[in-house]
Amino acid sequence: MESSIDELMKKNNLRVGVIVSKFNQPVTDNLYLGAVKAFEDSGISSKSLELFNVPGAFEIPLVMKKLCIQNFNNKCWDGILTIGCVIKGETAHFEYICENVSQSIMKLSYEYEMPTGFCVLTCFTPQQAYERSLIPPDAHNNKGYEAALTLVEMINLLKKI
Repeated sequence: MESSIDELMKKNNLRVGVIVSKFNQPVTDNLYLGAVKAFEDSGISSKSLELFNVPGAFEIPLVMKKLCIQNFNNKCWDGILTIGCVIKGETAHFEYICENVSQSIMKLSYEYEMPTGFCVLTCFTPQQAYERSLIPPDAHNNKGYEAALTLVEMINLLKKI
């Protein structure tokens, strides 16, 4: 028996913008594959997704803002999924990137009332990143899959309000 969320998704012709960082690409590629599987498992065709690749996590908020502005004018996106991976190195760079990217994404989501799936991993080691981006993906081993499911739930909740 399908849940009410699954039924809503199949009735709607949704469009989702997916912003993916190319930095730490083996991890972000797996997160993206996990997200695509979660969307498909929720009844959203991969044809409903538009991919925007950016160099690193720092560039995600700027592209998200452009998509939010487009959406404000044209209502072209039902939600945005952000995917990135920042792994701690030997300098404070990690802290600055993680905090600013996270806060910027949250502020844009709030300001533009844009349902957003947040999947920017902030890991201390490469091993932690790989453990959160396993293939085949599911809700327990791939944060891209998990974030996509969260986004689907938020899109439907905001459509009800």
